[in-house]
Amino acid sequence: MSEKLEEIMNIAMKLNLEERAKLVGRLLLSLDEPSESEVERIWLLEAERRLQDFREGKVKGIPADEVFHRVIADISS
Repeated sequence: MSEKLEEIMNIAMKLNLEERAKLVGRLLLSLDEPSESEVERIWLLEAERRLQDFREGKVKGIPADEVFHRVIADISS
């Protein structure tokens, strides 16, 4: 365990029960939030998967003109 972590834990243990509970809750919630680099890595993997599906013919591309027409129709109605 790093010295910094040990120091933080010692300080945290001096908090009262309610403060420690809030700290634990905040730390647990932070585990669900991916970092910016993790989000970037996940999107890169997804883009590579989609490109591979396209190249293998598993999905078909839609011409840009058609996409724009659909979007304009959707927001116009």
